[in-house]
Amino acid sequence: MKEQIKDTFDSLACVYEKSVDTESLYNSEYERPSMLKQLPKNLSNKVILDAGCAAGWYTQQLVNRGANVVAADVSPEMVRSTMRRVGDKSTVYCLDLEANLPFGDHTFDYIISSLTLHYIKDWSLTFREFQRILKPNGIFLFSIHHPIADMKLIQDAHYFSTEMIIDTWTKEGKSFDVPFYRRPLHKILNETLNYFSIEKVIEPKPTMNFKAQAPDKYEALMNSPQFLIIKAYLK
Repeated sequence: MKEQIKDTFDSLACVYEKSVDTESLYNSEYERPSMLKQLPKNLSNKVILDAGCAAGWYTQQLVNRGANVVAADVSPEMVRSTMRRVGDKSTVYCLDLEANLPFGDHTFDYIISSLTLHYIKDWSLTFREFQRILKPNGIFLFSIHHPIADMKLIQDAHYFSTEMIIDTWTKEGKSFDVPFYRRPLHKILNETLNYFSIEKVIEPKPTMNFKAQAPDKYEALMNSPQFLIIKAYLK
């Protein structure tokens, strides 16, 4: 599973680097505005881990707000894409978030993870490591697929189970089989609460620019969310 995810996103790295920022409304006009709204515009002197950086869009935004950013992704090609985007303005690692992380205790003021954690079946070690490397009162902000949205992708869904789903994405005329895990809402919340305190649970809404460009999809998202955002902190 892990190797399949790595290979898939190695193949998608070029797409993410060149077109996802401008062509995917679900990113540019839905998930990203809602995530950034939870962060201060001035992040000077803050140390941030971009956990699952993909092609480095969040890394760049955080750098632009003055943060000292460490970016990490399991895909070597995504890491290269991030390096091309940010140059020497950030340190970028190829890391497995399901393994022990090479950072000292209480290193980071923020951990930001955008649409990454649903690729990990068991969050226990990941969250334990995030807890270890986050400073007291540090913020853990992450987005994942909404369990309601994922239920629509399975014919014989079992809501209370953690299930692997293989979704097919079409990008630039090519098809990609993308595996990920769907888990019930109570498990998402309780696994987070095992390690952090939850400040806010957000079911994001698309922007008016989304509505102007894709009114049908806008209405669909207003009736049924695609993503879920959780803002938590370390006591």
